[in-house]
Amino acid sequence: MAKLYIVPTPVGNLEDMTFRAVRILKEADLILAEDTRTSSVLLKHYEIRNRVQSHHKFNEHRTVKEIAERVMAGENIALISDAGTPGISDPGFMLVRECVRRGAEVECLPGATAFVPALVVSGLPTDRFCFEGFLPPKKGRQTRLRALAAEERSIVLYESPYRIVKTLTQLVEFFGKERQVSVSRELSKRFEETCRGTLEELISYFSVNEPKGEFVIIVSGAGASGKENEHNV
Repeated sequence: MAKLYIVPTPVGNLEDMTFRAVRILKEADLILAEDTRTSSVLLKHYEIRNRVQSHHKFNEHRTVKEIAERVMAGENIALISDAGTPGISDPGFMLVRECVRRGAEVECLPGATAFVPALVVSGLPTDRFCFEGFLPPKKGRQTRLRALAAEERSIVLYESPYRIVKTLTQLVEFFGKERQVSVSRELSKRFEETCRGTLEELISYFSVNEPKGEFVIIVSGAGASGKENEHNV
């Protein structure tokens, strides 16, 4: 029976691609890519020459039914995003939901996702955590932050370099300036960096050191002392 394959791709270092992921992409009847230009670098590197079609947040509402029908008709289709695992702060959920609704088989390969290495190296508790991804840009943002202020688990957030200082500043408003935080950027790349300390300390650091790359923020849960974590900002 044909399948929809969810295929994670490296978040930075091309060597993080798995053998199985390469094989699936070479064998697929069609590859769905978030940005075909970005994915072309990866596909060319691994000599994957299969047909590629765009699948992103601006067109997925219109295409999910057609793609699900093609899987039901016998095509093996692989979905990739620009980096990481599709469906995790990337397009993918709507297509998976439609395939599941129709009874089409869906298989997700294990592989790269940005928040796992950032969480592991943060020095903050990893036994219990909540993944929030990108906060709402405007509407609902303060409501969400207010709710998260009481969250006892470690909190995982994604952010762009253009908003990192603003987001850290907003976290201070709701969490307090002494809340422990770890910020990782450029994961698996040459200039990978993780900074740990209080929210106040990291605001000071990124105010004088230009933020570059995509960021993962790990915030300690409410009530966590964080005293065991060394500051390295």
